[in-house]
Amino acid sequence: MVVLSRPALDHFSHIKTYKPTSNFFNEIPVVDLSNPDEAKTSIIKACEEFGFFKVINHGVPMDFINKLEDEAFKFFNLPQSEKDKSGPPDPFGYGSKRIGRNGDIGWIEYILLNTNQDQKTLFTFRENPEIFRSAVEKYITAVKTMSFEILELMADGLRIEPRNVLSKMLSDEKSDSCFRLNHYPPCPELGALSGRNLIGFGEHTDPQIISVLRSNNTSGFQITIKDGAWLSVPPDQNSFFINVGDSLQVMTNGKFKSLKHRVLADPRKARLSMIFFGGPPLSEKIAPLPSLVGKDEESLYKEFTWWEYKTSAYKSRLADNRLGLFQKSHIN
Repeated sequence: MVVLSRPALDHFSHIKTYKPTSNFFNEIPVVDLSNPDEAKTSIIKACEEFGFFKVINHGVPMDFINKLEDEAFKFFNLPQSEKDKSGPPDPFGYGSKRIGRNGDIGWIEYILLNTNQDQKTLFTFRENPEIFRSAVEKYITAVKTMSFEILELMADGLRIEPRNVLSKMLSDEKSDSCFRLNHYPPCPELGALSGRNLIGFGEHTDPQIISVLRSNNTSGFQITIKDGAWLSVPPDQNSFFINVGDSLQVMTNGKFKSLKHRVLADPRKARLSMIFFGGPPLSEKIAPLPSLVGKDEESLYKEFTWWEYKTSAYKSRLADNRLGLFQKSHIN
């Protein structure tokens, strides 16, 4: 384990130790996919109030989840010289500490993959790389299927047709979806930072349509609610968490809000997150869906392509208001 001195840790961002609001633990919206009629109503309510919900009875085999987690930990526990053979990401591959190209830094290392590309070259320097590759592909396939179902239930709840108007953007063979494995190593040196927490991944929203998150049984994930307070989400390694992304906020004309979230490092236990980012094809036009703009309402956003927004978003810093450039002038 690498032990960093206090001066070295000072290069990373810190916040005052966070004390979670315990009442929120029982308020996290839960969507049971085994009951579609109730699920579609619960999804809409959760997206309007939080931009976030937990999914149970999701249909993703636990064997797929556990196998990928095991393989990911094996990779991240390799010597740094071995991991570096897969980086730096451009944009896909292995990365460490640097989040994007604009100066954001976190207590993190990660693997970023394009979900529509064959993973034949996935870490070929490893012994038996096909085991890792197979675990990734099985997991992504299952999570995609769940994501399509969620988006179609969402369309049902919003009463928009066709019901695949959202899911088809992710199922398209040219979908610009991606998959990320985030590893936050334990940081025992946090004891030297009395009353401070180390930022693993700084506050941000996700630019895509939805994000599907699963993590091991380690705390650290936090979200904001309407009053701006940061709330810790209790870990649940058997469920998935769904975040509304910027593109979905635009398509619902602001009825759904993209979720601002962040991750704090744990001093004792490694956190591993698996995130599927559901994105449309690069040429897809993003704009409020006509059926979701009322007669007395105005469209709040300019039309843009996913390529235009993605390019703009990735030129920004994490905490920037990425949608600001695409709002119409009448928004205060």
